Amino acid sequence: MNHAAVVPIVLPALAAALMLLDRRISSQRVLAWVSTALTAACAAWLLTLTADGWTGVYLLGNWAAPWGIVLVADRLSTLMITLTGLLGLIALAASRHGEDRAGAHFHPLLQLQLMGLNGAFLTGDLFNLFVFFEVMLIASYGLLLHGDGPARVAAGLRFVTLNLFGSALFLIGAALLYGVAGSLNMADLAGRIAALSGPDATLARAGGWMLLAVFCLKAAILPLSLWLPGTYSQASAPVAALFAIMTKVGIYAVLRVFTLVFGFDSQAAEHLAFPWIVGPAAIGYLAACFSALGTTDLRRIASLLVVASAGMLMIGIGLADERSIAAAICYLPHSTLCAAALFLIADRVGRPSDRSEPKVQTALAHDASTPEHAASPRRIALPGALFFLTAVAIAGLPPFGGFIAKAMLLVSMLPYDGMQDPSRVTVAVLWTVVLLGSLFATVALARTGSALFWSSRAAPPGGAAGGASSPDLVSVLIALCAVTALAIGSAPLQRFAQAAARDLTEPTAAINQVLRTEQRPSPHTAAPSPVR
Repeated sequence: MNHAAVVPIVLPALAAALMLLDRRISSQRVLAWVSTALTAACAAWLLTLTADGWTGVYLLGNWAAPWGIVLVADRLSTLMITLTGLLGLIALAASRHGEDRAGAHFHPLLQLQLMGLNGAFLTGDLFNLFVFFEVMLIASYGLLLHGDGPARVAAGLRFVTLNLFGSALFLIGAALLYGVAGSLNMADLAGRIAALSGPDATLARAGGWMLLAVFCLKAAILPLSLWLPGTYSQASAPVAALFAIMTKVGIYAVLRVFTLVFGFDSQAAEHLAFPWIVGPAAIGYLAACFSALGTTDLRRIASLLVVASAGMLMIGIGLADERSIAAAICYLPHSTLCAAALFLIADRVGRPSDRSEPKVQTALAHDASTPEHAASPRRIALPGALFFLTAVAIAGLPPFGGFIAKAMLLVSMLPYDGMQDPSRVTVAVLWTVVLLGSLFATVALARTGSALFWSSRAAPPGGAAGGASSPDLVSVLIALCAVTALAIGSAPLQRFAQAAARDLTEPTAAINQVLRTEQRPSPHTAAPSPVR
């Protein structure tokens, strides 16, 4: 049994525990970098293994599925934990200017957040998905409030209230599925739910609807997305950069559960999530992009574009076609890294020149189009250039990967041999939504960039002009380098995404591998004596 699949969960948990024993910030920083770098390296190694078709099934405690806890490392899950590790490194790089001193326990909470994210992506069990959701959310509560302030407390209360409601609904939905199917292992549930009929099938569908509502709340899909812009815009820059992947947990859960557990053609699973979810996702995507036109607050625009990216991803998933799912998988890492970079730029542009200030202040909390917050373009050439590159990438313009992924999604809507011809009206509407949303995002970012970087008035002391220097922007450069690497390696990424989409749409082999993975005898346990 390959033990690498459990390392991305165990290592951050161990690091968080050790940090509580030594609360010196210098020691915590070193331990955080070591733990996060090793976790990211392990995730990247697993990614290279799964790219060749290997799937790792790890049995915790050596208990065989479906009775024991199972971790599954396949193409999609390893892509997600690799992206999580990279965002963890970016968040650490962004916090080295003193954000980790603004409140207590920043680094332990960050490690617990990474643990919860990695566990949610690797688990093969619905109940443990709930457990890792709670670990992730408890850590996110503390990180969101990091630095204190009335605005963050108000945002935290909204965040806590909605997620507590979602957690309760998750438990009820999981209980319904366990009551009618007798299992919560996802691979085992797939066959059991497919065999249900009558009232049991109705209860299973009700449980599935509840889970879908919870996942859409986590993913910020309209109408369950109104909480996100006001919450993410109040988080500190390193936390907001890491939170860029939080909505992707909900997207991943929909993709995993509703292609595996409810992926069979059965009375319980028929039309449970696909394709009706395309409508709310498309409306949410267009509404978020249009809302970005109404503000020049870069933090809020970044938050709205996180909502828009979730809608775009759900459109591809909701079409329930191998090509559209592959397009969504290609778009996912690109949109996540671009959102993280935009949050970091919003912070660095407005950083005060006084580095001794523990709290991050930003001139972007006000309307950046007002003269007193305008910036001199000569003094902010580097952040202006980084903003331009990030804006081009996140708007889905060439040559970055967002353009390629959106083109793949548009092409996937066209009919091909072996596919039932889609409605021409549906195709026309979805093409219009995707292209119009991209136009809105481009205009919003161009308008904000003009107000921030091209005003002829001088910047205020310690404002945008004096706050961003080359060392401050290292975390942004890391994110943009990763985005550029995705664009350069678009061909291998497309092949990887197509293979991952094939695994999701044809899950029989993965189900059999999980259920047929046998316990390995312990080397310290003697073989049982034959019965005489």
